[in-house]
Amino acid sequence: MSEQQKEPNWERQVLEKLAMSAIQEQRRSRHWSILFKTLGFLYLFIVLFLAAGWFGGDKMSIPKAHTALVDLQGVIASKDASADAIIASLQGAFEDKKTKGVILRINSPGGSPVQAGQIYDEIRRLRKLYPNTPLYAVVDDICASGGYYVAAAADKIFVDKASIVGSIGVLMDGFGFTQTMAKLGVERRLLTAGENKGFLDPFSPVDPKQQAFAKQMLEEIHSQFIGVVREGRGKRLKETPEMFSGLVWSGEKSIQLGLADALGSVESVARDVIKAEDIVDYTQQESFAERLANRLGTAMASALSPFEKTGVTLR
Repeated sequence: MSEQQKEPNWERQVLEKLAMSAIQEQRRSRHWSILFKTLGFLYLFIVLFLAAGWFGGDKMSIPKAHTALVDLQGVIASKDASADAIIASLQGAFEDKKTKGVILRINSPGGSPVQAGQIYDEIRRLRKLYPNTPLYAVVDDICASGGYYVAAAADKIFVDKASIVGSIGVLMDGFGFTQTMAKLGVERRLLTAGENKGFLDPFSPVDPKQQAFAKQMLEEIHSQFIGVVREGRGKRLKETPEMFSGLVWSGEKSIQLGLADALGSVESVARDVIKAEDIVDYTQQESFAERLANRLGTAMASALSPFEKTGVTLR
C-alpha cells in the first residue's frame, strides 16, 4: 500500500484519539464537579443540623454521677427565660438518674410574677418527687424581684459577695400622653362596653377609682411574694422593716439578712456541696428553626403593636 493510501487512515486515527481524549476530559470534569457539589451540600447539611441542634447533646453520653446545671438568664417570660423553657430544663435535670444535684444559675432582674410563680411551684414539686436530689440556686450578677422569687424555692442560695439580691416588690408602669395630646390638638375617642374596660388607658386622664384598684391588686401580689419568701427561707430570714420594701442588697449583706446562705459559684457548689465535679448543662436551647420563627414573630408583633399594654412586673 502506498503512503498516500495510508495517510487518510493515520489522520482519522489521530482525530479519533483527540476526540476520545476530549470526551474523557469532559467526563472527568463532570465527575469532579459532581463530587465537589456533593461535598458542598453535605457540608451545608451538617452545619444546618448542628445549628438546629438536631444532633444529640453531650448529656446523652454521661456515664456517671454529675451535677446538672440549668440557666435562668434574663427577664422572666422572655424567650430564653420563660416558665416553659426553665421548667422543661429542670424536669430533664431531675429525671436523669445520674443527676446527683441540680444547680439553678440565676442572672435575672425579674419579670412576670405569674411565670416566676410557675417556676417556683415546679421546683417545689420536683423536690418532693425527687427528695434525694437537692437544688441549689447560684446567683451571678443579679437575682432581683422575680429572680429572687424563683431562688426562694431552692434548698440553699449561693451568691458572690458583689451580687445584687432582693427587690422584693411589685410594680405596674406605663405612660400618660394626655398633656402631649392636648398640645398637639389630638382628641381621644375611646368607646367601651363596661365602665372599666379602658382600665388605666394611657391616653385618658387617670381615674382615681381605677388607680386605687390597681394599688390594691399590687398589694395582693406583693403579699403573695412575701409569703413565698417566708415559706422558702423559713427561720433563716432575719426580717427588717426594709426587707420587703423593694430595696436590694449586696450578696455579702444578703447572707447576713438570711436572704442567701453562703458565698459560692457553680464550680464550688458542684465540687464542695454536691460532690460531683462533672457539670452537665440541661438548659434547653432553641433550634435554628425556632430562632428564625421567633425573630420573624417578634418583628411582626413590633410592627403591629407600637404601644405595649400595661403589665404587672416583679422588678
